[in-house]
Amino acid sequence: MSDIKAIVLAAGKGTRLQTEGCSLPKVMRRANGQPLLHYVLKGLSFIKPEDTIIVVGYKKEEVTSWFKGYKFAFQEEQLGTGHAVMSAEEELKDFDGPVLVCCGDMPLITEETYKSLAEAHAAGKNACTVLAGVTEEKLPYGRIVRDGNGDFLRMVEERDCTPEELMIKELNSGVYVFESSKLFPALRQIKNNNAQGEYYLTDVPEVLRLQGDRVGVFSKEIGKEIIGVNTIEQLAEVEEILKSREK
Repeated sequence: MSDIKAIVLAAGKGTRLQTEGCSLPKVMRRANGQPLLHYVLKGLSFIKPEDTIIVVGYKKEEVTSWFKGYKFAFQEEQLGTGHAVMSAEEELKDFDGPVLVCCGDMPLITEETYKSLAEAHAAGKNACTVLAGVTEEKLPYGRIVRDGNGDFLRMVEERDCTPEELMIKELNSGVYVFESSKLFPALRQIKNNNAQGEYYLTDVPEVLRLQGDRVGVFSKEIGKEIIGVNTIEQLAEVEEILKSREK
């Protein structure tokens, strides 16, 4: 694991969480006394802080002042997850090994899950490995579409799914490991011709597959680990889970 680096996406405002006069960046909202980002970085503790790049944007000083020893990349405009990862390219310009990309608002993913994903990526000699989860949670996440052989085909956002695709239980977690040498050239190929006008990281695995690179899926029964915090209700839910883990 000594040759892996990480990019943590932490630039968002979290509009739906800005209640009761709270204007903190989403990843700095507290759960059980600590920012959400604290738990993500705890899960990534097998990667050295100096090898972890946190992409910041909205009120970036709130994040940079709290997490010392980490590297930071600045996303001036929030133009999607693909654009956020592009912001970290300069920090990785001399690195062509594996990069774990994850979300700063998913505090329940464990170190074991992150490590297992990284190990599956290495074992499969993949250009990209997607962390997929099977869960009973009702979450508006993209679906993993496989071909007749069970290999990765593409990801489809929930709003774009056909009725048949909505039946797929395998959800995209938004967590990946990419080979850095493949990631950034592929990012330059994605377009923002969608309703949001954003560059989606979810488009990158399909770009890689279409150019002949190997894309793997590491799938597990992920339960509540896959919850990302977007609402006050989800913040309260993850806080209860984090408290229960301490017992």
